[in-house]
Amino acid sequence: MNLYFCGLIGSGKTTIGKRIAELFSLPFYDIDQEIDRRAGCSFHELVREQGWVPYREIEYSICKDLARMARSGSAIVSMAGGTVRYEWNRDILKGTGPVILLEASIPELARRVEKANRPRVNPTATSQEEDLRLLWEKHGHKYLSVADLRYQTEGKQIEQIVVEISQLILKDPLFEEFRRAL
Repeated sequence: MNLYFCGLIGSGKTTIGKRIAELFSLPFYDIDQEIDRRAGCSFHELVREQGWVPYREIEYSICKDLARMARSGSAIVSMAGGTVRYEWNRDILKGTGPVILLEASIPELARRVEKANRPRVNPTATSQEEDLRLLWEKHGHKYLSVADLRYQTEGKQIEQIVVEISQLILKDPLFEEFRRAL
């Protein structure tokens, strides 16, 4: 059984996921980092040079691998920002572990990633904030539907977030099956 973190870019999936994995002495997988490894270049380069289709194909392959791994052990997984937007990813990961949706306001998410030079999903968007707003307006319901738990990160320090989420994992009935798999 895995524990998944999802959310738009800048929500803290990688930073928080790594810290939770360390705390519980579990392996950590970041889908974006795994895409970089499998593609042999950064996912930014992959998208810039080949478009989003090769990225999504590698992402789906990784999701299948993560679902198989969940049957034999536990890991903490940071999904890519768009992983849950695609039904095939949601279907393959369904039932392999609880999903925590990390949330913050669109302006806050844009502020967090302003220097990252991330590829935009909406090429007509004039700013990162507009791109994120369009994504949430079109796909927010998909993030909400996959989330077993929603967690607000805005205005909190990483340490506070890690403590609060770890306490939820240890006490909340939602994570009972995950705890048994540890």
